[in-house]
Amino acid sequence: MKNNIKIGILLMVIATLCFGVMDGVSRYLAESYNVFIINMLRSWVLAFLVLLFACRKNKGIKTISKSKKPFLQFFRGLLLISCVCIGVYSFTKLGLVTSHCIISVYPLIVLSLSGYFLGEKIGWRRWTAVFIGFFGVLVIFNPASITFEIQLLWPISLSILLATYSILTRKVSEFDNAETSFFWVAIVGCIVMTIIGPFFWETLRFEDLYWFLLLCFLSTLGHFLFIKALETTQASILQPFTYLQLFFASFIGISFFNDIVTESIIVGGIMIVGSGIFASIRTYKINKN
Repeated sequence: MKNNIKIGILLMVIATLCFGVMDGVSRYLAESYNVFIINMLRSWVLAFLVLLFACRKNKGIKTISKSKKPFLQFFRGLLLISCVCIGVYSFTKLGLVTSHCIISVYPLIVLSLSGYFLGEKIGWRRWTAVFIGFFGVLVIFNPASITFEIQLLWPISLSILLATYSILTRKVSEFDNAETSFFWVAIVGCIVMTIIGPFFWETLRFEDLYWFLLLCFLSTLGHFLFIKALETTQASILQPFTYLQLFFASFIGISFFNDIVTESIIVGGIMIVGSGIFASIRTYKINKN
């Protein structure tokens, strides 16, 4: 049991590293190409690998794609591809550090919504964590400042969409297995981006093909390791380690893109991440009992 937990944590750490580097590559490409082209190419590779995986399984595509809640699965796919596009756009406007600090509040939004939508009982300790995390977002917004950066609305809207996606994912898991859910997300994202992407087509420079290949590789490897980690270890144990993506992405943003880190971002980020980790640990203890 302990070995499984260690393996799950290791897989999650590597997955968050892949996602952090992937965000850096996405930001780099988004400085030259629009977000629709970037995510269209990435969705093609992901969908191809998912279909290849389905064909290699004994169940086949027909069985894996069969869902008891197809509307929810389709809506999940729309939400996730929207999140990906908004995320990349947010990185170019606000940088990796600020964006990820605000995006990190989404697990607390999930927690606050789970009582109503999933029937989970939330105690005063976790509610306190939620309020502290939300206050951390206000600190990053820095309302005392004379000017308000309207671009900050992008990561906060992304947090809400991610929270909605997470709630739906937990809800649909009662009816479909992980393979079916992942299949729908990949295929719906591919279809949507294939419809939208050609309207924004840009010719790719040869020297950027390597970056696109790296992006697709990191995306595929990250999602694969993420799923394997969840198969090995309970999600409540792994949740605190997902915040490492903030660390990895922030390191890349500061080192390669000269992202500016203000006191309000540091303080707000600590409040958000600290509250999220506390809530995750508290949830784990409650579920264990």
